[in-house]
Amino acid sequence: MICGKLTSPYGVQKVSFTPSKSETFTKGNLSFTIYRASTGVNQDIIYHFHGRNLDNTIWNDDTYFTSLIQSYWQKTNKKPPTVVLISYGPEWLITPKNSLIESGLMDDFISNLQLIESKIAKPKNRILLGESMGGLNVLILGLNHPELFSRVASLCPGVYLDSPFSDFNEIKAAMKRTGADPKIALGIYLMAKKYVSNEEEWKKISPIDLIKKANMHYPELYLSCGLYDKYGNYEGTEALVNIASSKGVKTHWHPLYGGHCAIDISSLADFLIIN
Repeated sequence: MICGKLTSPYGVQKVSFTPSKSETFTKGNLSFTIYRASTGVNQDIIYHFHGRNLDNTIWNDDTYFTSLIQSYWQKTNKKPPTVVLISYGPEWLITPKNSLIESGLMDDFISNLQLIESKIAKPKNRILLGESMGGLNVLILGLNHPELFSRVASLCPGVYLDSPFSDFNEIKAAMKRTGADPKIALGIYLMAKKYVSNEEEWKKISPIDLIKKANMHYPELYLSCGLYDKYGNYEGTEALVNIASSKGVKTHWHPLYGGHCAIDISSLADFLIIN
């Protein structure tokens, strides 16, 4: 017992920063919180889509990467965008309406843009930000509706070369090739099948398939991933970067020596502010 107490962490490293002012709203299954920096904001909006098992309160969490972004902006005297943190619950994919009842969140979000922006103002630029599950969601949204967004920052997104409908031996080979934790990887494939029921529906949300239709007028991309991401996301994210660059999409690639959701704060924070 004594040994356990001595070797257990006594606390957690927290970030020193001034939290943003916040307002929370709901409509149906959608919850969103509007965050405004106390020092003022510019004319842009960041739509932040959170990771799995998080929610729309995460922006001001002093142990999360979002507080590091705010601290960086405050130390460098940058006036940031208004941030709108979007949530449909702890686990969700923003898919167009298809044959499954859980689908259609993309249509719902797009239909609610006017409502959200009526509480702020029509932005000069819309910027998407998401990590992990949210990183996949912002790619799905931004690549399906490139006309609506200026930039997309996708951190450790769930991007894979194989689909949930690939042969199991192919999925098994992918887990071995990427070093993905089998339990986590299989959970991700099963989650995807809650929102898409066949290969055709999958291709409408697969970033690898969507980026093949891109051109130089698509949103500017920021992509990062840890080499030892336990979700096996590095391979697919790097492939997405290579295709995006070949299509003329302005792309910033930040491969990191680390695990899931390793993030380079300064380059990300700079990317989120359009001069």
